[in-house]
Amino acid sequence: MEKASNKPDISVIVPLHNEEGNIQELHGKIVEACGALGKPFEVVFIDDGSTDETNVVCRELSPLKLITFRKNFGQTAAFDAGIKNSSGEIIVTMDGDLQNDPADIGLLLEKMEEGFDIVSGWRKKRKDNFLKNLASRLANVARKILINDGIQDSGCSLKTYRRECFEDVDLFGEMHRFIPALLKVQGFKVAEVPVAHHPRKFGETKYNWKRGVKGFVDMISVWFWKKYANRPLHLFGAGGLIIFFLGLAAGAALVIARVFYDVPMSNKIWPLIAVFLVLMGIQLFIFGLLADIAVKNYYKAQGKMNYKIKEITEN
Repeated sequence: MEKASNKPDISVIVPLHNEEGNIQELHGKIVEACGALGKPFEVVFIDDGSTDETNVVCRELSPLKLITFRKNFGQTAAFDAGIKNSSGEIIVTMDGDLQNDPADIGLLLEKMEEGFDIVSGWRKKRKDNFLKNLASRLANVARKILINDGIQDSGCSLKTYRRECFEDVDLFGEMHRFIPALLKVQGFKVAEVPVAHHPRKFGETKYNWKRGVKGFVDMISVWFWKKYANRPLHLFGAGGLIIFFLGLAAGAALVIARVFYDVPMSNKIWPLIAVFLVLMGIQLFIFGLLADIAVKNYYKAQGKMNYKIKEITEN
């Protein structure tokens, strides 16, 4: 077994929040699974503001790189910190509740050898309660409608990535669920393999309706980035023009009704609605122009373009 004293090939990133009962067993399984691969590896735990003995238990483990947050910033922030403070060419992410099985890391890595950049775990036989399963299924339906990333189970944290996937990626909100979708937009190849899923043994689940709402909002953000990040004027400008002409049509209809059919308008709200639609359409179109300018300035300031080159060859 090779430790992380050498430059690792594999970095295993695990966020932790009040998981004192799971850490020791989880660490042992990760070390065993990665050791069996015969490649240098490192284990990176992120203590996301735990209030139990999580940090104390972690400090007794080796090999381990421990990142300690000052307070609870959330799972996405923990993943981001772990990825940016690791050095393996292959990044493995997973939950710290022992529901993901480290023994499945090898399955994901084998799939990557077929030429994929990201391989996501698929918990075909989930061991969660009814409400959590229902919420997950509803979220998956919404995700397929909005972003259609080809992933059956975006909520599974057990995933493998090539490091180059994160060269220009910063994670915010609850975005960790949608990393494959964000990377697929940039042209990275994504695959999925079935993995084991175990019932939680210790501690309490961190998922609740608030995280579901945040996840849905972030899903809308991913949908926008996938469809219109490079051309916001097409969304806001087209929407603005449609609303503007609806307002004009409504106004014209009201003028015709008043002039030719003597329909009184002083006591009706329709003229105000027509004016509102015209003004709203103008505002949306102007907003689209400003968003288009902002996006172009963003890419210019970052020294980037809205495309990624895989390789350049010369014969």
